[in-house]
Formats: sequence, C-alpha cells, structure tokens
Amino acid sequence: MFYDKAKIYVKAGSGGNGVVAFRKEKYVPRGGPNGGNGGRGGNVILYVDPGLNTLYHLQHGVHHRAERGDHGGGADRTGANAADLRIPVPPGTIARIADSVVIVADLTHVGQEVVVARGGRGGRGNAAFKTARNSAPRLAEKGEPGEAAWLELELKLVADVGIIGVPNAGKSTLLSSVSAARPKIADYPFTTVEPTLGVAEVDHRQMVLVDIPGLLEGAHEGVGLGLEFLRHIERCRVLIHLLNGASPDPVGDFEAINQELTLFKPGLADTPQLVVLNKLDLPDAQAHWPTVAVMAARYDLPVHAISAVTGEGVVELLRRAQMMLDALPALEAVPEPLIELAPAPDRKAFTITAVEEGVWLVEGAEIEKVVKMTNWDYYESGMRFQRVLNALGIRQALIEAGVEEGDTVRIGAIELVWGYENALGE
Repeated sequence: MFYDKAKIYVKAGSGGNGVVAFRKEKYVPRGGPNGGNGGRGGNVILYVDPGLNTLYHLQHGVHHRAERGDHGGGADRTGANAADLRIPVPPGTIARIADSVVIVADLTHVGQEVVVARGGRGGRGNAAFKTARNSAPRLAEKGEPGEAAWLELELKLVADVGIIGVPNAGKSTLLSSVSAARPKIADYPFTTVEPTLGVAEVDHRQMVLVDIPGLLEGAHEGVGLGLEFLRHIERCRVLIHLLNGASPDPVGDFEAINQELTLFKPGLADTPQLVVLNKLDLPDAQAHWPTVAVMAARYDLPVHAISAVTGEGVVELLRRAQMMLDALPALEAVPEPLIELAPAPDRKAFTITAVEEGVWLVEGAEIEKVVKMTNWDYYESGMRFQRVLNALGIRQALIEAGVEEGDTVRIGAIELVWGYENALGE
C-alpha cells in the first residue's frame, strides 16, 4: 500500500525550571541570589530525507514528543537545553494543522527543515529577579510549556516527469522498461492503484519518473480515486501523456484527461506535455498515428510514437523528455516563503466571562502562559503574578466587569479569591 497521508501529534519539550538559591561561602555572610535558569525544551522539526518516498514510517509512530530542558541549579548554573526531535519526511510533504487549511510546512528540497512545535524557554532563577529594591528575591519561574499540535501530512510526489493517461494505456509497462521500478503489470484496467517512482538513465543522465494510476472522466470529483492521484501531478515538471493505441478514440481520451487536469486545478493542463502514442506494435495504433499527430500539431505539442513492450522509440522518447526538462528554467534552491493565511493572534489579548454568580473566567494566551510558569510555592511569585495582572489590564477589566470581594477568578489551572491577599490555589 502506498502511504501518502499521515496524521501525527507533535509536542515540543517544556523548559526546565529556574531555582531559588543563594551564595553560601564561609566568609560571605550575606551572599546574593545565584539560582540559575532552566534550559530550553527541545523543538520538533520536520526535515526532508531524500531516501524516503512515502509516509509509511509515520503510520504507527503517531506521537512525537521532544525532551524537556534541564532545571537550573545553584551557583548560577543554567540547565542544559534539550535536544531537538527531528522527524524525516519525503520530498513533497505538506504539513497542515489538523482540521484546518493552515499550512505550517511545504517541504520539497533536500536541506529544508521547519520547526513545527517550539520548545518552551527555561524558567528564570532568582538571580534574574535581583533588583536594587529587592537584592534577595525568593521567587523563580517554572519552565514554559512546549507547543503541541495535531498535524496532517500529505505527500505530493516530486518527480521530473509524470506519466499520465487513461487506464491500460501502458504507463506501468513504460516505467518498467526504462527503470528498475517493478509496478504490477497486466492486460486489464486499474492494474496500478498507487503511484510508482522510477529512475531512468539516458545518455549518462538521470531523470525521476512517476507512474500516475489511470485517470477517468470525473477524476477531479474523486471518480476512480482521482483526487488521490491528481495531486501527485502537481509536482511534475513535464508530463508524458501516454495514449492507448488500442483505444477506439485516443484523441478523445487525450482531451478528456486534460479537461480533468484543468477542473482539478486551473493551469495544471498547461504543464509541458509530450504526447506519446503507445502500442505501435499493434495495427490499430498504426492506423491512429496520423490522427494523433494532427491533434498534437493543433495543440502545438510535441508528439512521439512508441511500443513500450518491444522498446521501439523508447530511447528517443526519453531524450525528447530530457530536452524538454533542459528547456525549463532551473528550480529555485529554496521555495518562496509560505503566505500567511491569517494574522498572528495578539498573545496579550484576553476575555472575561461570568461563568455563574460570583465566578469569573479569564482566558488569554499570555496570562495562561504566566500561570503555568509561576511557581506558587514562593510568596513573591504570587505577588509578581498580581503585578502581571495589573500590567496586562486584567485587574482593571475585572473591576469594570463587576467583580466583587470574595468572588472566584479562574485563570488556567488556578483560582483566585478576589480581594484576599495571597488567596491563590491550584
């Protein structure tokens, strides 16, 4: 089975915790704070591995978690950063946020890699909070949680030449005759039910070909698994449009397939095409050849005739395909950056909701992150959290919303009792 889709869960590592510590030296009775910061959590990275051509390796290993950073230590020791978790994918892989259209990675070239989940920064130790007014702070942060997401991966095969055509046109036979690929071959339609890659060599040069399973009228709507196959054509630079010489109407087949390409994606049929009439060893194909040649001239397309079974014209076909590739502009080493589909959200934004009588819910990316990084074991951490509430405007917004003394305010995993100092609990 050809695996060209996968769904995975990625979780970056959280940062290590900062610590509260003080210098303890024999002749330094009032040693200052020297609690170190935690290390950064590991990122999750997708990178292109040219040795892969399917997503099979991600079918069973669904969950991918990077390690967290080490905690800080005394004597200003910073915790070690965690190693990044690197996940290989084949060239042509697109990664989307699950159940959305947001693309986070489009990986087509060797050397490309994208961070799909960022590790959390390490929490600061008490040495980082020393000020002129507070020379011995007793607070430290927990590490920032790492990012997490479900990703849907989709593979669009990257090949120099795509072989397209109706079922039973001889695409698999052609691929097997010019490369080491061994697709299933039989004299009935739909023998090939998954794309097959092969490498052909002509005049000491190599080109990558992909055999696209036969397309039917209505393929752009999913007929005959058309949607599963059409997307693999998008990455091909040249198309060999193989016509079945034994068909009653090869010209009609050609026009029907091109219409499906256009309906699937406007402009896809404009990919450079080489029209090839196959099965020239049969009398029917020889009779169709003049009509096919006239049709190709009408569309201003190069045309060729072969017999994939006997090998007649196959070498000349490969040379013609290589010439068409050479005539195309060189591929960019790095693709254009992805278009941002939506503006980045304001992390400092928040909402206040009256859940029930006397209970308020505060939600917001920044304040919820601060909650997770606050170490509630230290009195000063709670006081600092109150200052953050003021700085973000949450305290004033709660007052304007009608919060009263004794009300409960929920933020993330904590509850505050409004009006009572230090009334914090997890």
